[in-house]
Amino acid sequence: MLMKKIAVTLLSAGFLSSIAGINFAYGQVIDSPAKTQAAKVANKRTAKKVPAMRNRVYSQLARAQKLADEGVKIAGFEVLDEVKERIDSLNSYERAMLWNFYAFMYYGNDDISSAIEHFELVIKEQAIPDSLYLSTLYSLAQLSMQQQDYPQALTYLQQWQANNSKALTASQHIMFAQIYYQDKQFEKVIKAVKQAISLAEQSNATVKENWLILQRASYYELKQPLQVVKVIEQLVRLYDKPEYWLQLAGMYGELGQEDKQLAVMEAAWQAGHISKESDVMTLAQLYRFHQVPYKAAVLLEQAIANGTVVASEKSLAALAQAYVAAKEDEKALPILTQAAEIADTGKFDMQLAQAYLNLERWQEAITSANKALLRGGISREGDMYLVIGMAKFNLQAFDDALIAFTQAQKIPQSAKTAKQWFHYVEREQGQHERLAMLN
Repeated sequence: MLMKKIAVTLLSAGFLSSIAGINFAYGQVIDSPAKTQAAKVANKRTAKKVPAMRNRVYSQLARAQKLADEGVKIAGFEVLDEVKERIDSLNSYERAMLWNFYAFMYYGNDDISSAIEHFELVIKEQAIPDSLYLSTLYSLAQLSMQQQDYPQALTYLQQWQANNSKALTASQHIMFAQIYYQDKQFEKVIKAVKQAISLAEQSNATVKENWLILQRASYYELKQPLQVVKVIEQLVRLYDKPEYWLQLAGMYGELGQEDKQLAVMEAAWQAGHISKESDVMTLAQLYRFHQVPYKAAVLLEQAIANGTVVASEKSLAALAQAYVAAKEDEKALPILTQAAEIADTGKFDMQLAQAYLNLERWQEAITSANKALLRGGISREGDMYLVIGMAKFNLQAFDDALIAFTQAQKIPQSAKTAKQWFHYVEREQGQHERLAMLN
């Protein structure tokens, strides 16, 4: 839609100014001097004496335009057809203007192919004003882009360029950049965009967002991540959109700059730019990576509360683990309990058992450990026997503790620790019995 709006503006300008005799100002080339000169020699149009347009022809073309402006398109075409019937009596300039009017009206009917066909007839006429020739070439380039015929668009632009005498505007540099991008000439894209940005800065104008997006994409294609970061930093400064903050954080992560990644993600969260669960989980992981698990827990609890993150097994596990890592076992307990209720296995009961043990809530640790073993699906069964043994020992149920440690010794992962605890409990049990006899 944007391309069409641009094209309409240019087509209208060319359509009307060519009658009024307004002289357009177009730009210089952007390639190397040698290449530029060669292109100009090949495409340079020799000056021709332009014949005058007769009043009768002008009146009919103006009437066709008036009808078109009023929305009476069929009548407008009929007037042009009347002029076309006398094509042999028209001079070169009159014919060119007739084709120009046809092209404009076809464009208004969304018949781009016919518009291009008639604009091509315009530039085939030799004795026409330079302004009409240039504006038609530029319109052809835009229409070819609209038709996604990028090689043809570049040909028209280069032909247009070869006949210009003034500097390109920023938007014209960008038009070249857009075509170069489609042709995968990414170095040329970057050069053209830089020239557009330079012109904008010279006139204190804001650098347009789509220019920077085009530049970022080109640097990305060229595998230049440092340059990609610089462009996204500019997008963040100028346009402050959530996606740019997240893209910047992602690029810092790719570059191994986790400190900057965390800072940007944290700022994005505080600014309300993070709305996806995956992005919240990424920030929580960054907090854990940077050894600030309590911040991870607060973030996740807030996100679950406001609905940004669903209270799933995964998110609840991450929240509980963050509290445990922050030595906040008491706060982890309700989270683990909630997770255990929706889990199909005993994995959260296993974590509950460990948390209760840390809090010296021995009986609850035993209950959760037994539940974990009963429900199954846990990674370290031996640890649950160890928890039961330690809790039983602290309750001075020595025989039960020894039974638990005997079970733990049967599992390779926990055998060494269980054996050490078994001997320790044996010694403590003996000491306890001796003290009891003395009393």
